[in-house]
Formats: sequence, structure tokens, C-alpha cells
Amino acid sequence: MEETRRFLASIGLPRGDLHDLPSSGKRFPDGAQYRIEIPSTEGPRCLEAVLEEAMRLDVPVHRVSQGSGVFLQTDQELEQMARMAADASVEVSLFARPNAAWDTSAMARAPAGGVIAPVARGQEQVVYALEDARRAAAFGFRSVLIADIGVLAAFDAMRQAGELPKDMQAKISVMLPAANPGAAHVLQQLGANTLNLPTDLTLPQIAAIRATVDIPLDIYVEAPDNIGGFVRLHEIPEIVRIAAPVYIKFGLRNAPDVYPAGTHLEATSVGLSRERVRRARLGLELLDRTNPDAITSAIGAVGLAVPVARARSPSPGRR
Repeated sequence: MEETRRFLASIGLPRGDLHDLPSSGKRFPDGAQYRIEIPSTEGPRCLEAVLEEAMRLDVPVHRVSQGSGVFLQTDQELEQMARMAADASVEVSLFARPNAAWDTSAMARAPAGGVIAPVARGQEQVVYALEDARRAAAFGFRSVLIADIGVLAAFDAMRQAGELPKDMQAKISVMLPAANPGAAHVLQQLGANTLNLPTDLTLPQIAAIRATVDIPLDIYVEAPDNIGGFVRLHEIPEIVRIAAPVYIKFGLRNAPDVYPAGTHLEATSVGLSRERVRRARLGLELLDRTNPDAITSAIGAVGLAVPVARARSPSPGRR
């Protein structure tokens, strides 16, 4: 194996997982080590709940993300979310969907077909996902979640060509797994701005990925049941130390799957959003007890893809 390890090192990849857990010297542009993300913020009422709880519990929420898809928000809902987030200086990342799991794919529903569920199934779904990104940009959003490498490559090409705003960010979904340094490196080269790691990676595995890429990592410290159900709050101090710059993500174990969300699930979704902020309060208190010198960002810090709230005229025929 030594020859293989030497070759990997020669192309800029670690020789193996980093069991010595080196501290990361990389930082966000403002010098911070970590930021807080609240996932599954499914619409304006959930965002409102997150912002209220963040103020009540003194939780610095830097980013929220949504999983149902841009196309499952009305124009009015997008306007409301963009305005609220802009006023609060919070980044919002909306999922560019649909994908195979939202489609007629039989494989996505087969016992061994989970690997295809997040991908854009056929070129039409690539078009749909890119249209979701365009629509998000038109309403002022500057971040979308992407779960397919073809969509990512096309998204970056559109951004470079001026078809999307230059400051539009590609946040890689946990459903596009970068489980090793080589995969993480490829996604960074394709234009990823932040990288969501699989929920079950060990600290040495995370450290090896951090040594390879410079973009921020997004790491669940509590994961929904359908992506592992792990509760890793006690690892937050080490994750901050070895993975900086890192978004600490607070999902929920033992919670219903609300995707795709809608008004029929709104009360549940709002309640889950509030509890995710409470989980973040628990994580921050644990971090403060263990590593009070860890540095976080101010709200609205440089590098956050905060929406640009802008008025939008009604669609033709709807005045």
C-alpha cells in the first residue's frame, strides 16, 4: 500500500485518514471558525419561527436551508422569505429540485436504489433544477442546494457566463455524498462553495477532507433519522477545531420526514424548526463549556449569501 499512499500524496491528497486530528488553520473570511445552520426551514412561517427562537434563545443563526425545492414555494412565499432573511442578515439556501426521488423513478423506490434518489434523472430534470436556481436568483436569493454533479457543473457554467449572479453560491447537499478527500476535491473544482459531508464520517475522515479542500464544510451534529439519526453534540468542540471553517448543522432525530413540505404539514414543520434552534442552544452551551475561545461570525458576516430583497411585479394575468 505504500506506493499507493505515496502516489496519492503526490497528487495533493492525504495518504490516509488523519488520525492525529490536526487543528485546522483555515477560517471564514472574517476569521471565524464556525457558523450555525438550521436545516429544513420550509417556508416563511418556519423562517419566522427560526428567527424568533434565535432571538429568544440568543442563538446566532447564520444560515437556514430548505429541502422541498424552490418550485414548491409560491411567488409570495419567496418574496416573504427573501425580505425576512434580508432584514435579519441571514443566508437562505433553497433546494434546486426536482430530482429522481420527486419523479416516477422506480429505481429510487427500490431497496437498493437509494443512490439514485438525489440525482437529476435525465436532462429535463437538469433543466428543471437550473430553472429553480434562476427563479431563486430572480427573487434575490444567492444560494441554492445542489445534489447532482451535472447540475453543479452547469450551474457553475451559467454563473461564469453571467446567466446567474456571480455571487450566487452552490451549497452541496448531504445527498451528494463527498465521503473522501478526492470526491470533495472534485466537487470544489466543479464550483461548489460549501460542502455538506455525510453524517457518519469519523473525525479522522473529516480531518482528511478538511486538509484537502478550502471551502467551508457543512456538518450535521444531529442528523434526521433517514440520514443516520446521529446525535454528535459532544463532538462539536473537536469538529470546530479540526474542520474550520465549518457550518454546524442542527437537524433532529426522532422527527417526522416532512418532505415535500406544505401547508398540510405547516404546524409540524414550524414546531420542528423551533426545536432545531433549541438544539443549537444546547450545542453552543456545550461548546462554551469545553472551548470558550472558539470563534464564530457576527450575523451578516462577509461571505454569507444573504438574499437581496427586491420587489417583484405580479405575474402576467394575476394583477
